[in-house]
Amino acid sequence: MAAIDCGTNSIRLLIADLPEPAGEPVAVPLVDLSRRMEIVRLGQGVDATGRLAPEAIERTRVALADYAAEIEKLGVERVRMVATSATRDAANAADFRAMVEQTLGVAPEVVSGDEEARLSFIGAVRGLPTEMRSPYLVVDIGGGSTEFVVGGRAGQVDAAISVDIGCVRMTERHLHGDPPGLAEIAAAQADIAVAVDRALVAVPGRAAATLVGLAGSVTTVVAIAQGLTGYDPSRIHHARVSYERVAEVTAELLAMTREQRLAIPVMHPGRADVIGAGALVLRVIMERAGLASVVASEHDILDGIAWSLAPTA
Repeated sequence: MAAIDCGTNSIRLLIADLPEPAGEPVAVPLVDLSRRMEIVRLGQGVDATGRLAPEAIERTRVALADYAAEIEKLGVERVRMVATSATRDAANAADFRAMVEQTLGVAPEVVSGDEEARLSFIGAVRGLPTEMRSPYLVVDIGGGSTEFVVGGRAGQVDAAISVDIGCVRMTERHLHGDPPGLAEIAAAQADIAVAVDRALVAVPGRAAATLVGLAGSVTTVVAIAQGLTGYDPSRIHHARVSYERVAEVTAELLAMTREQRLAIPVMHPGRADVIGAGALVLRVIMERAGLASVVASEHDILDGIAWSLAPTA
């Protein structure tokens, strides 16, 4: 099976063998054959223009064509592609859809925020260590939006909401300096706090026992917090980082220039200009929820999409 997650900032591919129907879903892992990620910045300028930029659609097409070749090579039986925030409301979304169908042979599913949240939650909680207590608050910090989901170990979702405070959107809206000025950071923080408070009431997140953070902003912050000299998913997956350390890393990132962030060993070049905003979103979530630590997960909506293709008993 092949799962593709096309977000505001990146497009990712997971090709995996899925288990036969079994009793306890938490204990049965996916068998990864390929995991890939490209930064394509599909949401470039969409917050301001309401349209997907032609050059962003082309960057996505190039990456998708490469994925399609690997899908064919590995003999994939079923493909599901989910497109998220950047393509929900764009005026020229039909151009994007036509490109995907021509390149991949299947139509992209532009899922609702609730469905995006559900897929992220399922991908994240399967395989969590048993000592990590539920209920879980899973936050997926994307480029255009952040999903908040509360639920339990069996994968059931109790409540979910999606709010428009992604790392690309907040950078384009507020963080224009290199590095951003104090007034810019304060404006971004205030914008984020309003959305986070609304989300935490809706889910409700303040009752959660464990915060699980997903996507590149979280995993990059956790990698920096651990002092890794290279991006090592095995060291990042299920690592726990304190609020104090997240706050320190956030302050450091926001004080750096883009060139300085690029020099960080674990930094993906395509994330360097938006990681400050992503770290700020994570820090504000932890503050407003009153949660002392975050557990990073390398498994997220991409794994949820793959699980949605699993055979049922």
